[in-house]
Amino acid sequence: MIKALLTGHTQGLGLGIAQTLLAQGVPVLGLSRSPAAWVLPGDSAPLTETTLDLADTQALSDWLAGGQLDSFFADATQALLINNAGVLGPVGPLPVQTPADVAQAVQTNVAAPMMLAAALAQLGGHITDRRILHVSSGAGRNAYPGWSVYCATKAALDMHAQSVLEDGQARLRICSLAPGVIDTAMQGQIRQVNKAHFPNKDRFVQLKERGELAQPQATAHKIVAYLLSPKFGSQAIEDIRSM
Repeated sequence: MIKALLTGHTQGLGLGIAQTLLAQGVPVLGLSRSPAAWVLPGDSAPLTETTLDLADTQALSDWLAGGQLDSFFADATQALLINNAGVLGPVGPLPVQTPADVAQAVQTNVAAPMMLAAALAQLGGHITDRRILHVSSGAGRNAYPGWSVYCATKAALDMHAQSVLEDGQARLRICSLAPGVIDTAMQGQIRQVNKAHFPNKDRFVQLKERGELAQPQATAHKIVAYLLSPKFGSQAIEDIRSM
């Protein structure tokens, strides 16, 4: 049986991934700061939800030690982890970044995905196929003014995937995947930032105005198809737009 752990499952791309997996009969354990507001169709696989702030490293550590992860995957032979949750801020040059906001971004975007990846790798031996998908970004591969924290955290996921692949662990696959520019709440946040803090703002405004943002559900279908395919994890870094 295939089962999936998904972070940030209540909106945007995470919502699309959750719905796609559930429609394909894959039970999902969703981690998010709030429960989903949508209703599952009657023929859907089950969704289990845990309310958890991934920026709270101690709370995540306590949850991982509590046994729910092992219980959820107890009858699975294939385990999926989709590290989708992430935050954009703080946006702006160093003088406007508060240390607390920097810490929250690093904990959410880097510490939590790496902690969950390690936990998935340590699940029981009955699981013969473990797959870890980091939702990365082109910002992890190209520097943008005002996005030093976001770029650095996404680059960390890319390097994490590359290093894990170098470990050569049997029955474990990993990929850090850029999903493209998607019409999500994060894009709305980008369009509202102070241009003095993010000089590239106009480009993202124009993408929205010209209807050039990808739709979350369509991108989610592509991501899930790749995640479940035999070629997943053959490369540590990928971009869904090149597939």
